[in-house]
Amino acid sequence: MMKDPIQAVIDGGGVTTEDNPQSREIYEKSRFGELKSGKYKYSLLEGLFLFENKKLEVLSGKKKLEKNEFIAKAKKFDKNFHVRYIVYKDLRSRGYIIKTALKFGADFRVYDKGIKPGEDHAKWIVFAVHEANTLTWHDFSAKNRVSHSTRKNLLMAIVDDEEDVTYYEISWKKP
Repeated sequence: MMKDPIQAVIDGGGVTTEDNPQSREIYEKSRFGELKSGKYKYSLLEGLFLFENKKLEVLSGKKKLEKNEFIAKAKKFDKNFHVRYIVYKDLRSRGYIIKTALKFGADFRVYDKGIKPGEDHAKWIVFAVHEANTLTWHDFSAKNRVSHSTRKNLLMAIVDDEEDVTYYEISWKKP
């Protein structure tokens, strides 16, 4: 039986719902959001994914948002939102749990299938990049150093104009 979507509010850089059985179930099952001060807080990426999958109904004030309105609001906080969302959606659709990796200077932390945050560490840090963007050797080296110092594998997610994603896993090798 399809449950009604949970009412959520877009509030700056995220989406918030009340703590209720449905939001708890979504968290327990797939680790969407985080419980803070009695409410579930979702990133904009999580919010859009849940919105598209009819788990959330998102409001701005009292106005129910359409998808394009949600995206317009999200882009005000993240100029790379579209590219990051394509990667987020692709990985989530493949069954991975994804969390932000801002403290690592990356886009995402990705947990191996079957692993939930708190049970073990993320396997990868991911940088989402559009194929038209340039990346210097200095930038590439910095991303590689971040992954090495955090003991995570580096995954570069390259999004093309057709919104397909190609993943490159980069690792250190000693000759």
